[in-house]
Amino acid sequence: MLCRLDRRWLRRLPVLQLGTPNGGAERPALPAWAAASFSTGGASGWYEAVAASAPVRGAEEVLLSAHAASGLPWWGSILLTTVALRGAVTLPLAVYQHYILAKVENLQPEIKSIASHLTQEVTVCANQLGWSKRVARLTYLKHMRRLVSELYVRDNCHPFKATVLVWIQFPTWIFISVALRNFSMGAAHSEGFSVQEQLATGGVLWFPDLTALDSTWILPISVGVINLLIVEIFALQKIGISHFQKYVTYFVRGISVLMIPVAATVPSSVVLYWLCSSFMGLSQNLLLLSPGFRRLCRIPLTKSDSDTPYKDLFAVFCAKFISRK
Repeated sequence: MLCRLDRRWLRRLPVLQLGTPNGGAERPALPAWAAASFSTGGASGWYEAVAASAPVRGAEEVLLSAHAASGLPWWGSILLTTVALRGAVTLPLAVYQHYILAKVENLQPEIKSIASHLTQEVTVCANQLGWSKRVARLTYLKHMRRLVSELYVRDNCHPFKATVLVWIQFPTWIFISVALRNFSMGAAHSEGFSVQEQLATGGVLWFPDLTALDSTWILPISVGVINLLIVEIFALQKIGISHFQKYVTYFVRGISVLMIPVAATVPSSVVLYWLCSSFMGLSQNLLLLSPGFRRLCRIPLTKSDSDTPYKDLFAVFCAKFISRK
């Protein structure tokens, strides 16, 4: 009977083809726990293994090459490298992510129609064969998963493809952060100590020493604020989110706030990279709201798209945070 159900369903729905600074330098010292990781345990700890890994060495080479090619002070090299990586790697992946998510969103009406018809089919079979509610439910889920998977294959838009951005962006962020910390702590390879000396005088404004902490907390707080802005912009675009999505949003907000004290305990070079990366992420998210940019990137139109996204976002922000009594 299930085989006949499959054949009958497919005929009815043909669309389913579907340590510390070097020497005794008299600059603000890093916390004891930060310095200890380089002075004890050698390469036995997990952090030491990451710090000495090939990807981190590669990140160090990228930073050194960018610094040598640009001729900029280190604060400018960090800024330039971040912008270049975000523009050349992260932005295209973000565009691809939005492309996949748009196609998935456009499939939702078809998926709802399939779900409705499949529910009727399973109900008829359950009545004829005397299935229990559990058997009927498992049968529905089994066939629904298969039919939806066929839709994703047909339109080449499996949602997992939208996660490629995370799998590239997060490791890159980790490796560059560790590479900059290696430079700042004098724990890099043969060129490390000269780089540390350059970083000590390669800052600007209130953080002239990139190997020291930002005692003003301006950089750490800026990182937290920009990350919170990214979270809030994402949250303001979602209407009628589930409880799980709300909990995830609260969790990410907490992580953004926690980043402030964490950023206050690492060298200014690392925090500067985090700030540049977060600012580029915010700019990237705002750019991807632009109808013109989305059309340029051939991202499919969806029901949720707006011709005036920035105006709508500002209106929702005012309604939620300003006009609320």
